[in-house]
Amino acid sequence: MSIANVSLVTVRDVESLRRRVQAWRREGRSVALVPTMGALHKGHITLMERAMKMADRVVATIFVNPKQFGPNEDFGAYPRRETADFELLNAAGVHLLYAPDAAAMYPANFSTNIQISGVSECLDGAHRPGHFDGVATVVAKLLLQALPDIALFGEKDYQQFVLIRRLVADLNIPVDIIGAETVREPDGLALSSRNTYLSADERAQAPALYRAISAAAKSIAAGEPIPAATAAAQAQILAAGFSKVDYVEARHAESLAPLTAKTEPGRVLAAAQLGRARLIDNIAIPRV
Repeated sequence: MSIANVSLVTVRDVESLRRRVQAWRREGRSVALVPTMGALHKGHITLMERAMKMADRVVATIFVNPKQFGPNEDFGAYPRRETADFELLNAAGVHLLYAPDAAAMYPANFSTNIQISGVSECLDGAHRPGHFDGVATVVAKLLLQALPDIALFGEKDYQQFVLIRRLVADLNIPVDIIGAETVREPDGLALSSRNTYLSADERAQAPALYRAISAAAKSIAAGEPIPAATAAAQAQILAAGFSKVDYVEARHAESLAPLTAKTEPGRVLAAAQLGRARLIDNIAIPRV
């Protein structure tokens, strides 16, 4: 990439971000925000491309948020490659990169924590205490810092997506939250920055997670009892070489309450450990 081809601008503080957005507003431009933690892949770029079809200007964010990592999780090891990410965003046509550091996001004496009851307490919330408080807090800050018209999030992190919609509705944040379908490899593995943790053998095993939840969703739609379908999926994941399954559950697609009837909109969600990588995935239950 030559310097002459660079049009993407990077800002690292709230004031600079707001100046840019306010200038677009004066021109009558609509604005989309796509928050990320960097280590970008095709799934992220698909979000950027969709955002550019929906708004006049697109802001991408890169911030590895320490508040959503537990004490024994991979904050220190999480992949960081801002230079390569910048090149991908610039090639995609993104207009602005907001990449603050932790001191800018959480200055001295920062003492606010956002906790969302219900949707944050099950599934990943039960296995990663405090994780969704960190997600809710940082997303609220990003939305209020940029005040875009729309913000886009991938549905691979489906519980996060539901939580963010609840956050925006409860706090009357004037931003439309848009979900985008999970982008997958040809063998079904959901794209994720943490896939870089997988060895070659583990990468070959990893698509079993998607196959298992897909089979469970089809079985539930066909009338199999939910406990039997999810238990079979868990056994299939372990048989494929995963060391641990945190959960395989069928949940209501909007409330994340346990699914009680196949006539409700539902999703099968799962999390499992494969080597160093904790993989999550989900799929909609077909409506019949």
